[in-house]
This record gives sequence, structure tokens and C-alpha cells, in this order.
Amino acid sequence: MTLTPGSASLRDWLAVYRGAAIALDPACRPAVEAGAAAVEAILARGEPVYGINTGFGKLATVRIDSADLATLQRNLVISHAAGLGEPMPQGVVRLMMGLKLASLAQGASGVRWGTVELLSAMLERGLIPVVPSQGSVGASGDLAPLAHMTAAMIGIGMIDGPDGRRPAAEALATAGLEPAVLGPKEGLALLNGTQFSTAYALAGLFETENVFHAALVAGALSTDAALGSDAPFDPRIHTLRRHQGQIDTAGALRGLMEGSAIRASHRDSDHRVQDPYCLRCQPQVMGAVLDLLRQTARTLATEANGVSDNPLILTDTLEALSGGNFHAEPVAFAADQIALAICEIGSLSERRTAMLVDPALSGLPAFLTPRPGLNSGFMIPQVTAAALVSENKQRAYPASVDSIPTSANQEDHVSMAAHGARRLLAMAENAVGVVAVELLAAAQGCDFLAPLRSSAALESVRTLVRASVPTLEDDRLMHPDMEAAAGMVRSGALARAVAPFALPSALEVA
Repeated sequence: MTLTPGSASLRDWLAVYRGAAIALDPACRPAVEAGAAAVEAILARGEPVYGINTGFGKLATVRIDSADLATLQRNLVISHAAGLGEPMPQGVVRLMMGLKLASLAQGASGVRWGTVELLSAMLERGLIPVVPSQGSVGASGDLAPLAHMTAAMIGIGMIDGPDGRRPAAEALATAGLEPAVLGPKEGLALLNGTQFSTAYALAGLFETENVFHAALVAGALSTDAALGSDAPFDPRIHTLRRHQGQIDTAGALRGLMEGSAIRASHRDSDHRVQDPYCLRCQPQVMGAVLDLLRQTARTLATEANGVSDNPLILTDTLEALSGGNFHAEPVAFAADQIALAICEIGSLSERRTAMLVDPALSGLPAFLTPRPGLNSGFMIPQVTAAALVSENKQRAYPASVDSIPTSANQEDHVSMAAHGARRLLAMAENAVGVVAVELLAAAQGCDFLAPLRSSAALESVRTLVRASVPTLEDDRLMHPDMEAAAGMVRSGALARAVAPFALPSALEVA
């Protein structure tokens, strides 16, 4: 893909996350070179400018001699590379690098074209810095993780590449790249910004959309397995309430069940007036999730295309303008909202599983086994789903309501976007497990209704499941079945199974 700074789409960032090759649009070069020239002109005036010829943070009042400006930038990088924790996933590091590249290439950070080229070349050649995942409070930028990324650019630290993990200087040399020697402002420009938090939040959004799609499919299959009604998905209900996510979700559920012989079999003879909420209110709950994800998608798309450096270099007036674009409050709010969405996706899915294993609610054999008592069937998979849901609830406490002063109270309010976004991947993986359990339970429930069949779309899903997981006749080790189903959820296979029927997306935002 060609990365055009300032106008990349969420689909572009998804491609970066998944490993697509990136080529930077060369049309951005004049803006970058103008920014670097502006830094030189500002320095020539001899005025103190934060981060260019002064110290950092609380040390901003310390003036740095011209002979020490390169050392200043190098010291900034190595002193700030103070993260801890497990290394970031490579896909998220790729996203962080791509986001930083797009920010620098807009020319407002004052870096030289060679520095931009090096970052681009590292991405192109699969040289991914090893970056600890802990150490940012989401302002003044994601300093520690971005410092580890930058340290790799100057030949310090470790890099994961095509030949495995190697010292950064060695990996760069093998790839034919020279380590960067940072000029004035460049170290600060590379460290300042929200790219770590935004990368994790985007990755969380992408994985959550995947789980959302899987939960829609599993929910439709559960509705058929429980002999539920598609009447609550009637468009007239949702048009009256007007929420677009609810309208779109109801349309998806209605379309997934269209043509189901199972549904037709009890359309006129069912004594039940209304289904439980976990079936009947799917459009209202999952529609609200969809609206929330669309809102966060707009926020993150804006952030990904913006410049979150400080100070900003204005080339038309030759100014270095200090501000606070590094403060990741918008990302923190978005991450908190995604966490809530993940919780509700899993919570509703687990309730459907609980309904299916309860004969009083579903009308199916207890715990979905032909011989309950002798066999426990789906008893404990439902317990596992409940455990994962509860764990996600505990993780969903808003990160953005917290703050702790740093840098001797110079940086006295921070966003906590970094760990607010970082938790999302683990939460999404928990939701994957919850939906996987429901998927197996729904397929098992439909098996009891044979020879009746579901819709063409849902039968494609059942075929996918049964290709890896046979019907549960007697108790067996369930872990392999659950792992297989989790793989289907995680990979997006369920959405592909119902194609060409298109599920509603949060990523197509204006």
C-alpha cells in the first residue's frame, strides 16, 4: 500500500497491522524538507526553543550550547528508553512505526528526509524494533516506547527481522542501512506523539470488529438453535427508534436467518410470546456496540492522520509553536469505549450460551448432551465463558479517569491512554473465547433439530464448524474443540463463511 500522510483510511491501517508492505508517497518530501529547513532557520536566530536547544520536561529552562545539540537528541533517546514489560506484538509495532512515519512526513516536526527514509526502509524490510509494552502514561507523548523504537534507529537495542532477533546495529547493517545520527529536534520529534497508544487502540478496534462480526453470526445461529423468533429483527421496530447501529444490526440478523427451515417450522405454532433478552434484544445491544465502535473509529482515524508532536514547526512563519497535541485524551476515551463494547459483546454471548444449556429456557437436552447425567456436555465450557466475561468486566474500568503527575509536576495531568489501549487485545481475546463457546453450543443445539436446517448462510457456518469439530455425542476433551472454534472467530472465518452477505462494519467511517 502507498501511505499518504494525513489521509490514510482505517483499512490502510488495518493492512499495516496485518503486515502489508508500505511505500511512502514521495509527494510528501517537499513538506518534510521545508520543515527541516525551518528548524535550521529558527536555530540561526539564536533564540531558546523547547527541545531544540533546551532541556526537556522540567529541564526546559536549561539552555544547550550549539556544540551539544546532537548529543542532546541522542541523550534524550537513550535516557527515555526506560520501558518494562513484555515486548509489543510485532503487528502493533508496525502500526506504531507507520503512524509515526505518517506524522513526521507531514513536515510539521522538523525532521530531515533521511530520517523519514530510514523509518520507511525499516518497515519495508521488516525490521521491527523490540519495544517493551509498559512505561507510558499517555502524555507527554508515549515517550518510553517511542524511545525504544528510536533507539533501534540509532543502532541501540534489539530488532526483530527476517533473520530473527538481533542487535539493532547488526540488523541495520545486514539490511544495508546506516544508523541515524539525529539532528536538532529529531529525537524529540520521534519520541513525542501518541503513536503507541493509537497503535494499540487501532489494533483493539480491529480485533473487536472481528469479534463483533463473529458474535452476530453466533447469535443468529443460537436464535435458531433455541427456536427463537426473528420477529424482533423486523425493520419497522428499529426504524422507529432511529439508531443506525441498531437498524444495521437487525438487518444483519434478519439476513443471516432468512430462509431458515428451523425458523419456518415454528413460525405459526410457537406458544412463547417473547424470547429472552439475549435473543430478542440483540439489535439493541449489538447495535449500540456498533454505534460506539463507529464513534471510536472516527476518533482514531482522525488521530492517526494528525500530528501529535511538540513543538510544532510552522514553515510559513518559521515558528516553533509549543502546545499539547501529545496529550492522548481522545485516544484514552476511545480505548475506554472499546473496552465497554468488548464487555457487552462477551456478556450477551455468554448469556445465550447459558440459555442454550438450560433445558427450561431452550427446550434442548440439559447441557446439550444426548445423555445428561452420564455426560456433562457443555456444562464447563459455559463456566469458562462466564469466567472470561467476568475478567473483562474487571479490566473495563475506565483508564481515562486516572492521572498521576510526572516530571516534577511539569506534566501534571496525563491521559493513561497507553495501558487503556494496551488492555484491549487481551480483552478481545477473552471475547474470542466466549463467542467460540457459543458457536459450538449453537451448532450442537441445531444438531438436535435435524433434519431441519437453518438458512443457507448459517448452514455454511455449521459446515465450517463441523469440518473441525464433530457433534458432541459423549463427553470428550473439550479444550481442542474450543481452541478450534476460537481460531475460527479470531481469523474472521465466520464472516467469510456467510459471504457474500456483508456484515455491518465500524471501519467505513467518513
